[in-house]
Amino acid sequence: MAGKQPLNIVKMKRMKKDGEPISMVTAYDYPSARLAEEAGVDMILVGDSLGNVVLGYDSTIPVTIEDMVYHTRAVARGAEQTFIVADLPFMTYHGSLDETFRSVRRLMQEGHAHAVKMEGGAEIADTVKGIVQAGVPVLGHIGLTPQSVNQIGGYRVQGKDAQDAKRLMDDAKALEAAGAFAIVLELVTEEAASEISKALSIPTIGIGAGRHCDGQVLVYHDVLKYTSSYREKKFVKTYADIGTVIRDGITQYVKEVKERSFPAEQHVFSTSASNKERQPASLYGDGKDKVGLK
Repeated sequence: MAGKQPLNIVKMKRMKKDGEPISMVTAYDYPSARLAEEAGVDMILVGDSLGNVVLGYDSTIPVTIEDMVYHTRAVARGAEQTFIVADLPFMTYHGSLDETFRSVRRLMQEGHAHAVKMEGGAEIADTVKGIVQAGVPVLGHIGLTPQSVNQIGGYRVQGKDAQDAKRLMDDAKALEAAGAFAIVLELVTEEAASEISKALSIPTIGIGAGRHCDGQVLVYHDVLKYTSSYREKKFVKTYADIGTVIRDGITQYVKEVKERSFPAEQHVFSTSASNKERQPASLYGDGKDKVGLK
């Protein structure tokens, strides 16, 4: 978006105070990040959900730090004016602080992220504190934590009873005390998410956590139905169905190739003088580079 001022953690806290919701979307590559920035999104999350929606895994657990650095770097190139958060993948922040710092350093220096996201509550608070003290902003993540899906028994809504809601509140306060600048609440009952949001001075970003969080995040591929065999989710609203558009477009391309109706006359180059007069622009990029065909 032209003239856009990048968000920062000070502005986010002010947005919470002023009651201005924060918009966040995941992105995993240059074109999706570019489009998200042009659409005016406040923050981009390079989530380890790329394992499910981009790399074809059945969970986020196989995603490596190399995967995250690669995709974060691509997103950073596409969204230079947007605050970018990158996930620390499975088991990269549960060893020593030095080991954790190595992963954080890679996401910041090689991936060009502005912040990192970590799943967990009170049990990782000391690690969060260490990273924040080293000068790196940390986005917390509680509720349904996909990296722990095998331990918590699947993709279940969190905070359904008083005891579980209290656990979530304790985790959120521990992360706030450790210095997290905001917290993602995933698949949390609306009542529990509302109480947490009111109790914290830092923003909450909901995904399947109801209407009272300080912001919302959705996966790019869910917003746009950008997949095959899409599975509907109660907490997701689909704003466009580009999966069908893409499939129909490629189907038509295949049909025309088989029929030999593509390429047509207007798609070919000739040695005649009339066709030499105009040099085509680059097939890719912004058209600044020209292809010189002679």
